[in-house]
Amino acid sequence: MAGRVYRRSTPAENLRVVLHAIPWRLLLLIPVLLILAFPAFLFGTGAGQRLLPALTKYFYNLGIPPTPAPTPYPAFSSPLPQPGSLLYTVQVGDSCDEILTTQMSMSDASQTFSDAVPATVRALDNAIGQDCHALQPGMVITLSPQYPLVALGGIVLKAEPTAALQPLPTPLINVAQQQMGIDCSTGCNLAVRIAPKVQVALTVQTTLPVHIGSWVWAQAMLPREAIAGFDAYPYVDPSASLNLNGMTMHVCDFQIDATHDDNALSCSQLLPNTIVDDGGSWLFGVVGSGSLAHWHIALPYPAGTRVLLWLSLDNNGNLVYRRGNRVYRFDGQTHVYVRA
Repeated sequence: MAGRVYRRSTPAENLRVVLHAIPWRLLLLIPVLLILAFPAFLFGTGAGQRLLPALTKYFYNLGIPPTPAPTPYPAFSSPLPQPGSLLYTVQVGDSCDEILTTQMSMSDASQTFSDAVPATVRALDNAIGQDCHALQPGMVITLSPQYPLVALGGIVLKAEPTAALQPLPTPLINVAQQQMGIDCSTGCNLAVRIAPKVQVALTVQTTLPVHIGSWVWAQAMLPREAIAGFDAYPYVDPSASLNLNGMTMHVCDFQIDATHDDNALSCSQLLPNTIVDDGGSWLFGVVGSGSLAHWHIALPYPAGTRVLLWLSLDNNGNLVYRRGNRVYRFDGQTHVYVRA
């Protein structure tokens, strides 16, 4: 039986078979879809390149605490607090230790100025202007507050962390450090303007983010005079003045704008000091809104009066002014503090 021979279909015939099997409406629709798909692809690619970073930045910013709304600055203290001393007339039976204990609340006077360390007694003689071993009734001596604090408020001009922090890489999002605040949890040196032409340096350790332009309140320990062989010398340099730019101070009782740092260093942690032993501390300040009024210290004296007052240490370790605490005002004519 002869074998049958089947003719193979050509590619053109196969194409015609496929085309006949596809509805003609679909054949017309395919070119239209191709024409529309190409612009849609280009549009979607461009929109995706813009939308994805925007969404990433949006969700990133949701986790950033909002920057506090700016508020008007308080008025600068005018005048500025004035470091200084007061005068005392020696009474019958007085000794230097007794005078410092009763007049300046210095409980550790006999330990701070000890005959066992002659350099400390010589330093005290120079500070009071008389020989402690030769006091006579009627002598006038100069008394200074030990490890005094000063009440300050001002505008942050610059903040530099004392320890460099490792920045986190954020290649897609450019977030300014100022927006998030400067981390001063390990310590910062702040340049603070406390008067139109006066700025000081404050060393602070705070858990609050610091922003340039923020207003800060602080009690600061005035720098003490350097005495050779007497590192714990308790008195401020007689020539010290806040009107001189560049004074550097360590701070406590710290507040930024309207937020008080309850975790900041207490004033008794600024060493050396005798706050705990003495049961309080001396504070230089000015009556009025730019200084003492912030701490709710209301004194019956005109605004702008420079004062030296005693703050008592309460059971919680806070320094507070109590009615009856000693207050001295600065006399501009004699340049010493007198009982107010």
